[in-house]
Amino acid sequence: MKVVVGMSGGVDSSVSALLLKQQGFDVIGLFMKNWEESSSQGTCTATKDFEDVVRVCETLDIPHYSVNFIQEYWDLVFSQFLEELRLGFTPNPDVLCNREIKFHCFFAKAKQIGANALATGHYAQTNAAGLLYKSVDSDKDQTYFLHTLQSKTLQEVLFPIGHLPKQEVRRLAAAHGLATAAKKDSTGICFIGKRDFKPFISQYIPYQKGLFLSLEGKKLGEHEGMAYYTLGQRKGLGIGGPGEAWFVVDKDPVQNIVYLVQGEDHPALYAEELTADELSWVSPTPPSFPLRCKAKIRYRQPEQECLITLVRPGTVHVRFTIPQRAITLRQSIVFYEGSLCLGGARIASRGPSLHESHPRSSYVLSSTSC
Repeated sequence: MKVVVGMSGGVDSSVSALLLKQQGFDVIGLFMKNWEESSSQGTCTATKDFEDVVRVCETLDIPHYSVNFIQEYWDLVFSQFLEELRLGFTPNPDVLCNREIKFHCFFAKAKQIGANALATGHYAQTNAAGLLYKSVDSDKDQTYFLHTLQSKTLQEVLFPIGHLPKQEVRRLAAAHGLATAAKKDSTGICFIGKRDFKPFISQYIPYQKGLFLSLEGKKLGEHEGMAYYTLGQRKGLGIGGPGEAWFVVDKDPVQNIVYLVQGEDHPALYAEELTADELSWVSPTPPSFPLRCKAKIRYRQPEQECLITLVRPGTVHVRFTIPQRAITLRQSIVFYEGSLCLGGARIASRGPSLHESHPRSSYVLSSTSC
């Protein structure tokens, strides 16, 4: 059986190729170049990553190739990322990248060269029916970013390291002399890497100063542009003074205003419900509604109990048992039953905050309806 392994130049994909080779698969390493590095900024360099891929593949004695998806990545992922930022939202490019690039464009290329399956270094697990399960290493689990994949696709996907803790992955890499054994994990924007966010984004979205206001309308200072701030953010505001720290609680894209509240647990940061669209289930048989399960609204968040009801095809209403902090539009909400990842959706609106006198509690609901 021929398997193409998506080789990123990191330790996870390297060990994935190693394990498949040991299991007797006909393994091919395929590297994706999705970003053209034109300056010395950032730490993600495609050339260095490909050199690491070559070294690993030579050690494993498997063929290796490279494919260029720079234009596809720009058109399908990065341009949409920028447009969402311009509108004042906080998008999730990793989810979009998996759906449009890794498991669509890249998958198609793997099949063109005769692969029976695609393997990646994601921390996730699947079964013969194409259902998606969390990895053994809960700290590294990546099902949050894979929730848009459907069982038809997952039946032809392998996650060779999903049953291993990260520490064991690095041990295997070192034991077999792989060049990536001690290489640091990649961080930052998908395929672009870790950046100083403001200077990087300002190359595409010019600085546009506006006001920081309290919920009562008091001027607190000036911001450099809505694109650089997200709900719940504390760092980088430059707002001092007496009392607790300030946090971003809302944004008005029409008037270019960023609203702040004082205190990490301010009631205006919390809401009990949201509406989500672009609904996607892994299984071809959607669950019945109303559905009680668990969900999380950001990658590192513990799963939260909730009740899901269907608003209309493709859109759901979610009510949490416990109010959630900083529900952020255009981020993903992902649903779970135990270790099974059911699917997810895109947060379209959030309900009124716990701050009853919030003068703008209905603003987001009305201004972001789809």
